[in-house]
Amino acid sequence: MQNRKPPAYQEYAAAILTSLSFRKMTLQDRGLFYTMRLECWVNIRLPSNHDELAKVLGLPVEEVASSLDVVMPFFDLQDGFIICPELEDYRTQLADQKKKQSQGGKLGSAITNSYRHTKTKDNGITSTSRLPRQGGDESLVQSSTVKLSQTQSIKERSCFY
Repeated sequence: MQNRKPPAYQEYAAAILTSLSFRKMTLQDRGLFYTMRLECWVNIRLPSNHDELAKVLGLPVEEVASSLDVVMPFFDLQDGFIICPELEDYRTQLADQKKKQSQGGKLGSAITNSYRHTKTKDNGITSTSRLPRQGGDESLVQSSTVKLSQTQSIKERSCFY
């Protein structure tokens, strides 16, 4: 199982655009809002101190301080850090989904393996193949009766000239 973080989050435009808080934002406010969301996705949390936050975001302290009150309705403060609850809920949903898929895969594997190790009725030999034997020394590979196309025939002939 890979333990990589999810590379992206899904976002529906209508979910953001229907919010009056978002609609009232200036372009600068929206820029800070999305920059903070992206940072929260990658780093989970941001410092709540204005100076530290501005440094982390690579923005002037004045711009961060002037827009922070406007964007904070989309974020929460926890233990001195800013987090995005919506993204944390999404991250939890992805982790739950991954866990269920893993459990389903393990169950499917166990079922498949139990079929592989059952004894055949004919000779008491344990079967390890998914495909049943067709008896004797017959091959499971069927020969092809497909004829070469004219293009393939012409190309092959041109190699001999």
